[in-house]
Amino acid sequence: MNKSNRFSPEVRERAVRMVLEQRGEYPSLWAAVESIAPKIGCVPQTLLEWVKRTEIDAGARPGVTTAETARIKELEREVKELRRANEILKTASAFFAQAELDRKLKS
Repeated sequence: MNKSNRFSPEVRERAVRMVLEQRGEYPSLWAAVESIAPKIGCVPQTLLEWVKRTEIDAGARPGVTTAETARIKELEREVKELRRANEILKTASAFFAQAELDRKLKS
């Protein structure tokens, strides 16, 4: 199992919800995270990242949302594919242009 799938989405959601609900009982967000992380079996930094990601996706914290990140990756793949296709077309164009020149010279 890879790192990103060690915890199910349900466990992540529950852990984040626990932190957000109990945040007021602790002097800081980090204190709440440190208290709850061992209960679900993850390190505090991991839980803090989940909380931050949830806040970004909800618009409560500035940053690039998960949906925007996925869209950017999709567009980057598309650009890469289009550049590759463009290079193929340039090569083919040069090949046919050279063939046409050769044909005219033989005539």
